[in-house]
Amino acid sequence: MGLRPYGIETKNRKDVVAMLFDFDRLSPEDRYKLLVSTVVPRPIAWVVTRDLAGKVNAAPFSFFNAVSGDPPIVVIGIGARGPGESKDTAINIRNTSEFVVNLVSAACAEPMNVTAIEFGSEVRELEEAGLTPVPSVKVKPPRIAESPVALECVKHVTVELGTDRSVVFGRVLAVHVRDDAVLDAARCYIDVPKLDLIGRMHGRGWYTHTRERFEMPRIAVAEWESKKAAD
Repeated sequence: MGLRPYGIETKNRKDVVAMLFDFDRLSPEDRYKLLVSTVVPRPIAWVVTRDLAGKVNAAPFSFFNAVSGDPPIVVIGIGARGPGESKDTAINIRNTSEFVVNLVSAACAEPMNVTAIEFGSEVRELEEAGLTPVPSVKVKPPRIAESPVALECVKHVTVELGTDRSVVFGRVLAVHVRDDAVLDAARCYIDVPKLDLIGRMHGRGWYTHTRERFEMPRIAVAEWESKKAAD
């Protein structure tokens, strides 16, 4: 079929029908809506930073994930507060290179949402949300006591996407895991279900639990070849 208005096209292949959204023909707002509606669920980085004067800031970001084990690297996409205006988190990381990524459990969902409010720079988000800052070991920003996992990080590299948007790669220096979720400290075995983490879904207010899961072991090449031969 021909190209529909606004860069949307339908293509047929056998019994599969797929709508094509051409990003060259879409507004930034529509591109954003498509990304956050399809790349799901997304883990949430609840980032704590400090400015040069020592004031603490906390804010959640769902453009986040772990992208390397060695070196241990997490990545966070930080958008703009407004046109040409960087968020406090980006400014603080740019100036100090240090931050803590706290992960969000179901029990922390509501206070996390409070810290997502677009407060002015003078507001202390952790205090507004009734959260408890706890000193970190390797960086100056504190971690959030109520969070089951906290990753102390230092900036590895920042990719600037414009005057007000950036992608921060952070090297993980230390991880704090709540005691009752540690199965075997010597072997670094964690009780993942006990963490009860949540993820970000589509739209402005949708989230998901991680309580429903299934196991599917990876298949060895020899096992796969044996299965094909048997078939």
